[in-house]
Amino acid sequence: MTENIIRMIDHTLLKADASREEIIKIINEAKEYLFASVCVNPTWVKTAADLLADTPEVKVCTVIGFPLGASTSETKAFETKNAIENGANEIDMVINIAALKDQNDKLVEQDIRAVVESAKGKALVKVIIETCLLTNEEKVRACELAVKAGADFVKTSTGFSTGGATVEDIRLMRQTVGPNVGVKASGGVRSREDALAMVEAGATRIGASSGVSIAKGERSNNNY
Repeated sequence: MTENIIRMIDHTLLKADASREEIIKIINEAKEYLFASVCVNPTWVKTAADLLADTPEVKVCTVIGFPLGASTSETKAFETKNAIENGANEIDMVINIAALKDQNDKLVEQDIRAVVESAKGKALVKVIIETCLLTNEEKVRACELAVKAGADFVKTSTGFSTGGATVEDIRLMRQTVGPNVGVKASGGVRSREDALAMVEAGATRIGASSGVSIAKGERSNNNY
């Protein structure tokens, strides 16, 4: 089970002041442990793709419309195309949270679809719904819209808002999307126990800056 957990981890470093040295460090850790991916900001995608060229098991993941989701759909689509051109294999995009809360479901779906269509056949799309800002009804609606728009995954959190993943949210998201769409738990997963609880609730991917601690069976103090 431990090996399975390790292969589910998106080893993540998204802080604004991350240095090149820190980025290279997480890439080397991902190569050592064979995590599912490294998740970095778009400016580091080409670096990650170049350094992982000899390790195809580890994908390059990046974030779009991050962390607020308030970019226009056209901007998110351009960001997606640019990231893929630079070597991204996986795209984690933030929904238009305000539109969801305003019950403008058409805009939310169109926004997700713009990214899905830009990535089609080239990269997986994970849709960050930012669960800590949503009611349960809004979480369900966001997941349904992501599935309708053709996303591959739904994801709990950016790790930059008021809270991260919870077992309850993962369970609700899995129940909503069914068995054929991925569910990613991110934000606050700091130990193997945390990760196992998320997987048991239905997660198929774990976003964490604590990948090495999880792999070693230790607990990290990192927030993401």
